[in-house]
Amino acid sequence: MNKRLLKRHKRQVARAKEHVKLSEPDLRTPEQITAAREAGRSAGGRRGGGEAPGAMPSLRRNSGSAAHSPAKADT
Repeated sequence: MNKRLLKRHKRQVARAKEHVKLSEPDLRTPEQITAAREAGRSAGGRRGGGEAPGAMPSLRRNSGSAAHSPAKADT
């Protein structure tokens, strides 16, 4: 049984090696890399900013509904 498991393992390893993707080296210059980082930061800032039209009104609606709710009486 041990030989059978060993053969099975070898087949699995051989199949797995066929599907391995090697990463290619980054051929950009350091200036290009820093420029790409800066571009990514500015794009991220636009996504995370409060400039989205539907982002803030939802918070206002939630706080507004709580302000109009009746106060609880202490017992």
